[in-house]
Amino acid sequence: MPRKPKCRLRSPVAWPIRLPGSQNRRGPGGNVGSRAVNQSMICAEDVVTRPVRLGRSEMARSRVEAARAALAECHLCAHHCGVNRLAGERGLCHAGVETRVFMAQVEVSDELELIPTFAIALSGCDLRCSFCITGAESWNPQAGEPLDAVALAAKAQAALDEGARTVMILGGEPTVHLPSVLEIVAELPDNAKLVWKTNAHGSAQARELLDGLFDVWLADYKFGNDACALRLAREHSELIVRHLVMPDHVDCCWAQVARWLDENLPGIKVNLRSGFWPGWRSARHGELRRTVAIAESESAGRIARECRLNLVR
Repeated sequence: MPRKPKCRLRSPVAWPIRLPGSQNRRGPGGNVGSRAVNQSMICAEDVVTRPVRLGRSEMARSRVEAARAALAECHLCAHHCGVNRLAGERGLCHAGVETRVFMAQVEVSDELELIPTFAIALSGCDLRCSFCITGAESWNPQAGEPLDAVALAAKAQAALDEGARTVMILGGEPTVHLPSVLEIVAELPDNAKLVWKTNAHGSAQARELLDGLFDVWLADYKFGNDACALRLAREHSELIVRHLVMPDHVDCCWAQVARWLDENLPGIKVNLRSGFWPGWRSARHGELRRTVAIAESESAGRIARECRLNLVR
């Protein structure tokens, strides 16, 4: 004779699970998407154990070892060098295992909706832009001080307590230091608004390790980065595309970028920046020895309007 399932009577409870049609509704007990169950007969055999969703800090902490293991055959960026950074080998970014920080302070020069932001700038980058305003640090992963995730998180929290709106992690290019990035995020409060400032050259492996950790992705779109921005827009809650207008590169570069954005990412937020400064090694390229002319800046703005871009400051 089949065994009869043991059932138990439960008093009114609320299931903290998302049910059809329950999005963005708050049920009894404050659980989002919950539904009250009164005097329910719940059979023990029917109770399904669901995995507990980790908070952001725990999610980041759970991925640190996987990110560190990835350094044994590094494919964190689009160059796919495949070097063993754990054994001292160096790829194009020249980064090893240690992460160094060349700036950690409140900044107000970014997009208005993000500032003031506590910016954490990591040394080293997988690109070699001659016009980089932080080239001395971005090209050198040994610049700055060794990273201390706990100390940085404490400084970030102090900045948030004093009015900072966001915490931004940038470089160089922070993707090349992904294990340390995860360590920083693991120490930050789950309710902090985090910004990931990137050149968008990270690999699929890197994006998977970063999934769900940052509220805003701030992508520097330089010379036509294929479908990276499109993938980011699909995978993350918010994307801001930034483009730096450069002398003699309005028609050949910005116009192409603007048309691509109009066709592929209509309505995306775009920050068009005309404050180019001929720093670092710009003098090696004739057209980059000067700032952007007023006429060039006006032309860039006209192209943006013609392409119906959603410009932000």
